[in-house]
Amino acid sequence: MFLLDKSFMFISFFLLIICVLISV
Repeated sequence: MFLLDKSFMFISFFLLIICVLISV
């Protein structure tokens, strides 16, 4: 469960970076 949560956090962070790159 911890691994899944960590993976989800990583994916969320990655998507956030993508959104920032797109906006710039």
